Amino acid sequence: MWIALVITLVVVIALLVGTFVTLRMVVGDDVPSTGEPVRLEHVHGLGVDPADGTLYAGTHYGLIRIGEDGTTTRVAERVQDFMGFTVVGPEHYLASGHPGAEQEGPANLGLIESTDGGQSWASVSLEGEADFHVLEARHDLVYGYNAGSMMVSEDGITWETRGSLPLADFAVSPSDPDTLIATTEQGPAVSTDGGRSFTPIAGAPLLQLISWTEESVLVGVAPDGATYVSDDEGQSWQQRANVEGQPEALTAVGQRIFVALTGGTVVRSTDSGAYTIIHSEAPEDS
Repeated sequence: MWIALVITLVVVIALLVGTFVTLRMVVGDDVPSTGEPVRLEHVHGLGVDPADGTLYAGTHYGLIRIGEDGTTTRVAERVQDFMGFTVVGPEHYLASGHPGAEQEGPANLGLIESTDGGQSWASVSLEGEADFHVLEARHDLVYGYNAGSMMVSEDGITWETRGSLPLADFAVSPSDPDTLIATTEQGPAVSTDGGRSFTPIAGAPLLQLISWTEESVLVGVAPDGATYVSDDEGQSWQQRANVEGQPEALTAVGQRIFVALTGGTVVRSTDSGAYTIIHSEAPEDS
């Protein structure tokens, strides 16, 4: 009898463990859910909407609007992981990422699009397949970095896989659709064939994040927070102010530079000089 009892207990435990593993596979270890507080945790992308100049952050806990006074608001109360968030035009955004706990759909969202300022999103392509960590829209093309490969699309639906290299970020020239600069562990690398191949830029500083303004100014942030600018496609760089903290995301628009830092801080520079804090979630000193 005791042997049968032991066998029964083993079966029950196995079933419980199997159920737990299944739940972990479905829900995940750290899947955001509704009711979470608005916070800038794991910022995957920053963008400025030209409709009104508002700054937005694609984060692990939704798309967050950051006001001039530093207040944060989750757009449409949609709690999901927005990877590769980028602004295409007025109220027109692209992203990738993963669904929230109460949302249906595959683990990887592929390319998703909003044309109403983030109030609603529609699947465009590669649903269940791609997890774009970086996205950029320029020259009527969409550039995406997915699973180590540079991919380019003319319509957001049909994609061409081009070169492959480990990178943290990339930027597309505002004047030439075939010129890209990527940040790698060995330093910035340039492509002049649309991302099919990259060549290291000799003498360039080690950068983690990069952004290319419409005025053809490159802005880069190093892992230690040092900011650099270049007006000759990355051939020479001038060091500017430092950000105090670990950088997570960057965008540069005109003279304005925005950097999101680990821990929920966002800083801004308006003249490529000293940064000022526009939002901070660091606890106040007691």
